[in-house]
Amino acid sequence: MTSPEDIAGALLERVLSAPQKGRRKLVALAGPPASGKSTLAEVLASRLTNAGCSASVVGMDGFHLDNRVLLLRGISDRKGSPETFDVEGFLRLVPALRDAEQVYYPTFDREEDLARSAAGIIDAQCECVVIEGNYLLFDAPHWRDLVPHWDLTVRLDVPPKVLKQRLVQRWLDFGLPGDQAEKRAMANDMVNATMIATHALPASITV
Repeated sequence: MTSPEDIAGALLERVLSAPQKGRRKLVALAGPPASGKSTLAEVLASRLTNAGCSASVVGMDGFHLDNRVLLLRGISDRKGSPETFDVEGFLRLVPALRDAEQVYYPTFDREEDLARSAAGIIDAQCECVVIEGNYLLFDAPHWRDLVPHWDLTVRLDVPPKVLKQRLVQRWLDFGLPGDQAEKRAMANDMVNATMIATHALPASITV
């Protein structure tokens, strides 16, 4: 069971049967960078919708701090680490996703490397939100405050060797030469992946 379609199929009944706390069911899909969260989230939301449960995807990456803020704080090289996100803003969004009739949320444009304010919408017909992000099950101040909001949690556990290959390829695809792609992956992304694994909170399901 390695393809997103197979994993989504295996998760479907667990998501549908999970009890929910509010207007919408919130499913947290957590994992390190390049673990396949975004792809799986989209496939799972599609399967849920086809099964009669209207579902949408919200990515945590819309809460990246702007590059100008990272420059001012001297942490541009750490983009993607916990301190480079607006966690308090994200904490305000999550209860709204659960209970508000309609919600606008920010999205992240990878090609432009910036967040776009209010670029996504959750409408009144949405019954389930699949939220994907690195730090949804992260045992650290503020981040752990997310956990009570989740109705079901899924962690993607990918071997470090596979993560490294995917991360290097990601930066190659963005035009970095080989040595810079490997440096970017190892100096930041893999550091974050290790931190996520070291400070992981329990998940309902681990894949």
